Amino acid sequence: MRNRLLSYGSLPIMIALCILVSGCTRPTPAAEAETEGPESGTAFPQSGSGTKPEQGPPGTDAVDEAPVDGDWLVGVLPAEMESLNPFTTSDAYAARINEYVFESLLDMDNETFELIPELAASWKISEDKLSYTFKLAEGIIFSDGQPLTAHDVKFSFDKLMDPTTDAPHARNYYKDVTACEVLDDLTVRFTCSKPYFRHLMMLGGLEVIPEHIYAEGDFNNHPNNRNPVGSGPYVLERWDTGQQLVLVRNERYWGEKPHILKRVYRIITNPEAALQGLMSHEVDTMGLTPEQWITRASKPKFEEDFNKLSYNGPGYSYIGWNLRRPQFEDKRVRRALTMLLDRELIRDEIYYNLAEVTSGNFFMDEPEYDKSIKPWPFDPDTAKQLLDEAGWIDSNGDGVRDKDGRPFRFELLLTNDNPEGEQIATVFQEELAAAGIDMSIRQLEWATFLESVKGHNFDACMLGWSLPPEPDPYQVWHSSQAVVNGSNAVGFVNKEADEIIEEGRLIFDRQERVKLYHRFHAIVHEEQPYTFLFCRKALLATDKRFHNVIVYPRGPDSREWWVPLALQRYH
Repeated sequence: MRNRLLSYGSLPIMIALCILVSGCTRPTPAAEAETEGPESGTAFPQSGSGTKPEQGPPGTDAVDEAPVDGDWLVGVLPAEMESLNPFTTSDAYAARINEYVFESLLDMDNETFELIPELAASWKISEDKLSYTFKLAEGIIFSDGQPLTAHDVKFSFDKLMDPTTDAPHARNYYKDVTACEVLDDLTVRFTCSKPYFRHLMMLGGLEVIPEHIYAEGDFNNHPNNRNPVGSGPYVLERWDTGQQLVLVRNERYWGEKPHILKRVYRIITNPEAALQGLMSHEVDTMGLTPEQWITRASKPKFEEDFNKLSYNGPGYSYIGWNLRRPQFEDKRVRRALTMLLDRELIRDEIYYNLAEVTSGNFFMDEPEYDKSIKPWPFDPDTAKQLLDEAGWIDSNGDGVRDKDGRPFRFELLLTNDNPEGEQIATVFQEELAAAGIDMSIRQLEWATFLESVKGHNFDACMLGWSLPPEPDPYQVWHSSQAVVNGSNAVGFVNKEADEIIEEGRLIFDRQERVKLYHRFHAIVHEEQPYTFLFCRKALLATDKRFHNVIVYPRGPDSREWWVPLALQRYH
């Protein structure tokens, strides 16, 4: 019942518009809990105890059957990451692999989200919440057989905090940690300059890398960024660029070994090709598009062979406006752009009502999300008025609005593995043209797309965030993070928003933070640095030969899965 903490449970993770459910440990990512469901549209279940899907032959669980080792789990990666360095990458595809290779001091329970031991057997927090001491379990080794000690923990922290490390998205969470001391080979202590409600989660979520591997050479371009070494239950066996990544069980693993011997990730960018692989049993599990879920996955043969799992993806998708561009400097323009996108039509026609239109930066099933703030409506007439007020008019009669001699033209970046995003962009393009705005669409491979976004080389981009429990907006929204490689890629700067973010970090009472964060939600709703799109259902199909498939609030945990000997496909 565990949930990879730093990979998904601690940080917002950048995702393409599609929800990543290809391989199966799904924390996100990321769940937080309590409030009532959305007021209209699809009724989303509340976070709570995990549930097993209904199963039929051949994968029916036998109550008296004990789990056994064996078999492979073959999943899909809809895009290929550039690196498997756990500190310098912030995309979900790399995190999907790294969660099995690296480990952190603490983990998170899949059902309760309580912090539980992983590398650390125990921990102590000082009364003033400024000192955190972790005692490592004995006998931990890296996959190469070398012992993992407190010195590796300190090295990992120091490397993350090194300003030359390309990790501003993660480093901001540790900015108030002033010291990391090795007390003995199994004990490490962190000292902080001020309290922060997520200190334990973030310190506990620090992934530990081996000093003897990563100390030498250029860390950002280290050769082991494509051949990672960690202490986790799997090791990378091979990475065939453009084709697949293969993890094999770490037989030196110091903890309880998973039952699945290999995890294969086929890189398949076309969802139709991925579905064909699933239905021909060359793939065991994949995330389905809403169209696939409603049409192909509803047929009797499909339901005989596969479990269909769904849960509310804990995040949101958006179109981000680069506020450094003159077209997007005025919030009236950004609001007009939002009001030119018919999100309800898209929800109904493209997402088959398996999504909810969202209005802000928090996961809509969480108390931080203010449900009283409604999304801006589709209203082309008001949008045109706002554009006129902002000085964008068609002064020369060519059909394109202009201001100060500059035509209102921009380029929207998408990933090339995102058919739904392409459909949305096409709908948007037509509405913008009718309002006198010329938008072109450019699709890029994932790594190139991320390079453009992180380098601020874009006008607008379509992306998503998968959010952790107990969120902190700092990483994505604080003005200090509007740097190259920072997560505030759109360049949002707002004094009141910064003050709220900074104050919220000091508040340990969640309900008190919620009050602040509702004001923050109102600010981003008013400013519209993003056009917030959808919180959508994550839709997963899994071969029924896998047992113990439990849908937790943030999705299944495939480390718990196993296959009876009679049903095992790979040997």
